Amino acid sequence: MTQQVDFHILGESSDAARLRAACRLAEQAFLAGRRVLAWTEDAAATEELDTLLWTFGDRAFVPHEVLSGDGAEAPVQISHASAPPASGDRFDVLLNLRACAVPPETDIARIIEVIDGDAGRRQEGRDRFRAYRERGLTPTHHNLDSEARPGHG
Repeated sequence: MTQQVDFHILGESSDAARLRAACRLAEQAFLAGRRVLAWTEDAAATEELDTLLWTFGDRAFVPHEVLSGDGAEAPVQISHASAPPASGDRFDVLLNLRACAVPPETDIARIIEVIDGDAGRRQEGRDRFRAYRERGLTPTHHNLDSEARPGHG
């Protein structure tokens, strides 16, 4: 399977801005009928994103839940498992909020990376960009600051 990898870049240097952007991207994917897995670093990040998905926008509604083994139904799932599911059967989009690249054996069709202006996270993003290119993928770059929509988030 050919994977699409999109890097969404923010000028602002805060984890909060990065998570708000991730919420907007998850909302866009949901509204487009996509099933999304948000892959977070740890339980605290999962909880933070879970809460933020309910509150990031006045008119936003993103049906989501923390991924569990009980056949979850929400179109947006959040997980901090050590690896995302290898098969893309359940998800169309993987929203990577971790410091590492998505493992090569993961065959979810689209990977979204969100990078804020923090110097450390920018370097981690460059490392992931390079890792994807070394796999033969062609990541694309989107500047979210120039794509921001007034009154959203």
